[in-house]
Amino acid sequence: MARSTTSVCKFCRRENMKLFLKGDRCLGDKCAFERRSYPPGQHGQRRTKLSDYGLQLREKQKVKRIYGLLERQFRKYFEKADAQKGATGHNLLRRVELRLDSVAYRLGFGDSRKEARQLVIHSHFFVNGKPVNIPNTILRAGDEVSVRPKSQKSVPILRAMGNVVKREVPDWLELNAAEFKGKVKYLPERNHVTLPIEENLVVELYSR
Repeated sequence: MARSTTSVCKFCRRENMKLFLKGDRCLGDKCAFERRSYPPGQHGQRRTKLSDYGLQLREKQKVKRIYGLLERQFRKYFEKADAQKGATGHNLLRRVELRLDSVAYRLGFGDSRKEARQLVIHSHFFVNGKPVNIPNTILRAGDEVSVRPKSQKSVPILRAMGNVVKREVPDWLELNAAEFKGKVKYLPERNHVTLPIEENLVVELYSR
């Protein structure tokens, strides 16, 4: 599976905001964005004014990096969202939020989406009682995600669940921490995505 090997801390600096790609590290003094809150590279501290295209491109890159997606996959998500009824931008955000790795992160089974993706790949989760190791599996309302019994003593999962109080589980999900499982109560709406995302800029970019 193709993945970016660039330091994720550079992504936060490039987008000029914390994307919380490293879990607890992003909350501490070791956060690279706190120490150098300007874009990476020798010209990073220069002041630049972005064009309309530049703003659209940066917004698309930001969304891709938050959810850990590469261009080809993200483009496919957009095309499917555009073919659905309703606002394309809202459909796009709903689709990426319903990915198995994103739901596992939201439920608190991983400290970051990247960590949750690794746990999914290594078969630590069941979906509706069946093992699933494909991170981009799109869940539906009523689907149940549970930690495999043998994995309930896994250090990364226990550590993440201990930190889940630092971020709220969204209303569209239901967490049963005692049984290491969660459920998609209903499909998320736009107001459930609290990240600073302007999805209309992404739609405008792909509509050029």
